[in-house]
Amino acid sequence: MDTNTTDKICFYNRTVNFFYEKSGKNISDHWRNRDYVIVSLGMMVCFIVIFSNLLVMGAIFKNRHFHYPIYYLLGNLALADLFSGVSYLHLMFHTGPWTIKLSQHQWFVRQGLIDTSLIASVLNLMAVAVERHQTIFNIQLHSKMSTRCVFIIIMCIWLVSIVMGLVPAMGWHCLCDLENCSTMAPMFSRSYLVFWGVLNLLTFFIMVAVYTRIFVYVRRKSKQMSQHTTQMRHKETVFNLMKTVSMILGCFVFCWTPGLVILLLDGLGCEVCEVLRFEKYFLVLAESNSFFNPIIYSFRDTDMRRTFKEILCGKVPAS
Repeated sequence: MDTNTTDKICFYNRTVNFFYEKSGKNISDHWRNRDYVIVSLGMMVCFIVIFSNLLVMGAIFKNRHFHYPIYYLLGNLALADLFSGVSYLHLMFHTGPWTIKLSQHQWFVRQGLIDTSLIASVLNLMAVAVERHQTIFNIQLHSKMSTRCVFIIIMCIWLVSIVMGLVPAMGWHCLCDLENCSTMAPMFSRSYLVFWGVLNLLTFFIMVAVYTRIFVYVRRKSKQMSQHTTQMRHKETVFNLMKTVSMILGCFVFCWTPGLVILLLDGLGCEVCEVLRFEKYFLVLAESNSFFNPIIYSFRDTDMRRTFKEILCGKVPAS
């Protein structure tokens, strides 16, 4: 039975399909060829994401050259990407015609897992940006931050991510306000999507600004350094590491910005934007970010590539 309040009616006992029909996002009750293709490709991508990020985490754990704060944070980013792969794999088993069979609780869990993985990635990238800013402006290669401090930061990242992923299920939804339901995520409140989109896009801009400032500083500082071999190697190492983390940030912004923009447009109630037309494409683009990072590590970091070979082939890398 629907719950009556003094001002409105809450639809806590309605099916997920009820909210999808109300929002205009109809679900097919049978499997089409397109559904099989999407789920098959999605599952394949998820397994690649899970395997490749396990490889990155294994390499950071195995190679003592990576036992520094920056690499612990990048390892936690790989953990967030791994969690993203697991979240999307869970989505693949609860999408298409399966969506109709979900309870409200199961639907919120499905969406909450994806939201948690995104927040974890964003917070990790922000932590990496702060660490690089502090380290480079102090003319260091690696931060002097203690391992304990790094792990406290990592725990805080996951605590905040989980809480943020639970926010819609804890009350910021549209079960008591059907007029404010999203089209793309029919049980989410449009106001929540606006908050979500603006918060993440603002974070992206801040990180881009921080990295731009670091790059300008590194370039100016590198011109002032002498041609001494030790200083030249230090400069090259710093610049290469900066390029790697900047490529990771750039890839993340490129993959996630279209999806966040379309979420924001949906939250603002843009009826001419045809958000459902682009939804699946932008979801695939966002998902693909999680396997780009291991590729970036492989091409940008010789030690990382060498450690990958050691793990996969059992060979000891040449010194």
